[in-house]
Amino acid sequence: MNAHALPLDAILARLDRDLDTSLERLFTLLRFESVGADSAYDAQTRACADHLVKDLQSLGFEASARPTPGHPVVVGHRRRPGKPHVLFYGHYDVQPVDPIELWEDPPFAPKVKELEPGRKVITGRGACDDKGQVMTFLEACRAIIAETGDLPISLSVMIEGEEESGSVNLPPFLAANKDEFKADICIVCDTGQWDRNTPQITSSLRGMLYEEIIIKAADRDLHSGHFGGTAQNPIHILSRIIASMHDAQGRIQVPDFYVGVHDTGANRLAQWEALGLTESEFLGQIGLKYASGEKDRTLIEKMQSRPTCDVNGIWGGYTGEGTKTVIASEARAKISFRLVHDQDPVAIQNSFRAYVASQVPPDCSVEFIGYKGSRATQVREESPELKKATDALRAEWGTEPVVLGAGGSIPIVGDFKRVLGLDALLIGFGLDDDRIHSPNEKYDLSSFHKGQRSWARIIAALGA
Repeated sequence: MNAHALPLDAILARLDRDLDTSLERLFTLLRFESVGADSAYDAQTRACADHLVKDLQSLGFEASARPTPGHPVVVGHRRRPGKPHVLFYGHYDVQPVDPIELWEDPPFAPKVKELEPGRKVITGRGACDDKGQVMTFLEACRAIIAETGDLPISLSVMIEGEEESGSVNLPPFLAANKDEFKADICIVCDTGQWDRNTPQITSSLRGMLYEEIIIKAADRDLHSGHFGGTAQNPIHILSRIIASMHDAQGRIQVPDFYVGVHDTGANRLAQWEALGLTESEFLGQIGLKYASGEKDRTLIEKMQSRPTCDVNGIWGGYTGEGTKTVIASEARAKISFRLVHDQDPVAIQNSFRAYVASQVPPDCSVEFIGYKGSRATQVREESPELKKATDALRAEWGTEPVVLGAGGSIPIVGDFKRVLGLDALLIGFGLDDDRIHSPNEKYDLSSFHKGQRSWARIIAALGA
């Protein structure tokens, strides 16, 4: 079977014709109260996993709910030796619904409602994040199998139950079963579109390094009248260090910080520039107007393809009501770095710590608390799978898809790269107003329908 032999018109027509029945299948999944982070919902979360296993089995997958120390991982395989092997990832756990009083409709009683004239949405917890997104993919598979008897790819499915609580058990599960999940590409449906009429492929994710600094001086808090101007002040030291970390052009001053950072190609920069996103548009929604960061970089570059350094918290001394004239004995700060391309979090951690220590006076000390770091992940611009997915989305939507990185980090995608050696294409159909993690979560009916059709085209293209 190849893309030319696949009866794509018939498959798309089936998806159109079966939209109502696919909605009922989604509603059944949404009714499970699979709040994975709350043990009160353990039985419902397990029932949701078992339901997905049965659904995959009905599609001819070898499927099971695989145990972990937490919630099971739903695994399914429909193998076609010799065909491109794709690993699909999603999650069946959902966020808590609190505060329940802010929901306009019961969170686990999904329905379709008209948000505005001509715009219908699916309501309910998990409608977008991530059950609705998972079902766009499974419905595309269902239609292809119904029309042709098989898929044009070898497909493995991994749907976990702990994404909303940090995926703590998935990395060891991957490591223990890495040979089982060898594939050519990973696809993830847990992201969004550029806008209601423009699809997006998230081609990269920034990595992360998180550090806590503790500067210590005197062995106790001091009276500023007695010791002010003579004793070292840890808050001053820490403030100077933080202030020195960016120069006037917004570049980060940690030695060798930019090792592994690459410039974006001219063609991709032109594509981003053509999106027309302005500082006032992007920052206006949070009450700001002007972008910070590297002055010689565009807004979209700074959002997702350049590294960052941010102080996330700083404290020390007296912060209560009124006055207390003390020189604190210690000061602390939490600092995070978003990493891109080939930056090494271990090398940056070592360089950062040496940089900080070099600025601490000899009669003071510094301690560091490190947290798990992760590398950035990205799909090569020349990746054939990226091109196939781009072409498929263009054919469905009639417009050029946006290929853009995400500014945040999704650690499990890094684990797919680190453990399985897999690049990941993140293709989702969520919208900015879907209210994921908030009351009144929704998923546009058009996202659900067009998502199915998009995945059918992508699966056909990947199988070519």
